[in-house]
Amino acid sequence: MNQVWNIARKELSDGLRNRWLLAISVLFAVLAVGIAWLGAAASGQLGFTSIPATIASLASLATFLMPLIALLLAYDAIVGEDEGGTLMLLMTYPIGRGQILLGKFVGHGLILALAVLIGFGCAALAIGLLVEDVEVNLLVWAFGRFMLSSTLLGWAFLALAYLLSSLAGEKSSAAGLALGVWFVFVLVFDLALLALLVFSEGKFNPEVLPWLLLLNPTDIYRLINLGGFDGGNAIGVLSLAEDLPVPGAVLWLCLLLWAGVALLLAYAAFRRRSA
Repeated sequence: MNQVWNIARKELSDGLRNRWLLAISVLFAVLAVGIAWLGAAASGQLGFTSIPATIASLASLATFLMPLIALLLAYDAIVGEDEGGTLMLLMTYPIGRGQILLGKFVGHGLILALAVLIGFGCAALAIGLLVEDVEVNLLVWAFGRFMLSSTLLGWAFLALAYLLSSLAGEKSSAAGLALGVWFVFVLVFDLALLALLVFSEGKFNPEVLPWLLLLNPTDIYRLINLGGFDGGNAIGVLSLAEDLPVPGAVLWLCLLLWAGVALLLAYAAFRRRSA
């Protein structure tokens, strides 16, 4: 465990030195505070509306940002070390590839978790201090749920980034693959499900479609946050989940499994990679 923590500490210090933690935290804080007070501007209202509406808007934003940030943070974690010659140096030390991968995951995971806590925590604190008659218990519960699920979503895409980095031969290839993965999971997947629903003309079993949402960590994340309040109405492809007979705990488990399985696949790919 000392080797794992040493690598994690190195990644964390690199993130601090490269201003990753500061940049992500400031980005989250500015966007979260802006959405909290300006999210209803399109309907002609200014100021804070409600906690459910704020969480729904923040979750929609984080669906785009968290996967992209996680992929950009770690797409070169393996292939970058290989190109720089430091991977071969690391392999000369008495440390296994699993420890290297786990150390990097812990370090990058801490960066994401701290950024989420600082950035979105500032928005929660601002709401608690500036909004009159706010339900503090609901505020703490809603933002705690949102921040935890956002961290898990980031970890899932961190693990996917390690998988891509272990498979790619060059940093440029890893960057292209990372953007492709982001594009598929964030933009294309739901459109493909809707197209399947529309153009299948009843030939495809509609009872299977809700289960397909579990194949996309971003959809699981949105279901966790948009389904966490009474009276919340899912729109678009997420309305299919109304027929999904699984409790909320299963959604959390699925999101956690996405991170774990992707990390195991990354480890398998890393083991086959020549240093």
